[in-house]
Amino acid sequence: MQRIHLIRGLLRLVSLLPLPVAQAIGALLGAVAGSVPSRHRHITEVNLRLCFPAMDVRARRRLLRASFRELGKQVMETGIVWYAGDHRLQRLVVNPEALETIAARWPSDTGLLLAGPHLGNWELVNVFVSRRFRVHVLYRPPRTADLEPLLVEVRQRHGSRALPATAAGIRQLYKALRQGELVGILPDQTPRDSGDFAPFFAVPAQTMGLLAQMARKTGAPVLFAFMERLPWGRGFRFHVMPAPPGVDDPDPVTAATAVNAGVEACVRMAPAQYQWTYRRFRPAPNGQPNPYGRA
Repeated sequence: MQRIHLIRGLLRLVSLLPLPVAQAIGALLGAVAGSVPSRHRHITEVNLRLCFPAMDVRARRRLLRASFRELGKQVMETGIVWYAGDHRLQRLVVNPEALETIAARWPSDTGLLLAGPHLGNWELVNVFVSRRFRVHVLYRPPRTADLEPLLVEVRQRHGSRALPATAAGIRQLYKALRQGELVGILPDQTPRDSGDFAPFFAVPAQTMGLLAQMARKTGAPVLFAFMERLPWGRGFRFHVMPAPPGVDDPDPVTAATAVNAGVEACVRMAPAQYQWTYRRFRPAPNGQPNPYGRA
């Protein structure tokens, strides 16, 4: 419990920093982390090589360095996103009218699925949308169990509902959709025990089937959304776009391909802000080697 109080105190302290200052510190920390050999740097190098094979080697190195700077900003923004007051949070997003896109594409007789990749500041998507709509979201319980109450606390602070990624939690998501409510999903998490391989940047990646299954079984439309970080601490731009056709296709591979196409379209808008440190291509298809080696 003492560790929770320490982490909470540090996050609250960071939340007092102006956004440009927090991002400048984060960029510096990220630059240092990206300049030394590490497991995360190796994973990022592999991901960028697989996803951008035609890119010049020097350009990929620049993208790698930029991605670590953006990751550092993400870390330093966490306290602000989780603990800033409503007025400050409202000022972080330069186009709050984007919420009208969600309202306009939300049928009156169904729920709505909001797919938010690990791009830009994905925590801010939940916080910002929750200021107007109640969002039901899944979370994976952290490996350190005593941190779970803090995770649930901050993700429910603005009215969203955080549910564990268990069978019971998934049933609650289906119930929310059938009651016409909003459900948020991270579509680019590799499923632990299921999923089909579908191309992501033309590379086979095991892809979750939950998003497509929910869309197909409930009739809820799917929107993709992410918070693009603007340069020089000028805030964030909220992007909302319809999912590619086929996301609710009964064929699981067709649906998974559409899900990955939606994530890829978002990533191409701000490639340095994607979480390239994630082992997106593990496991590999049968018979193919793990592209990350022992990382």
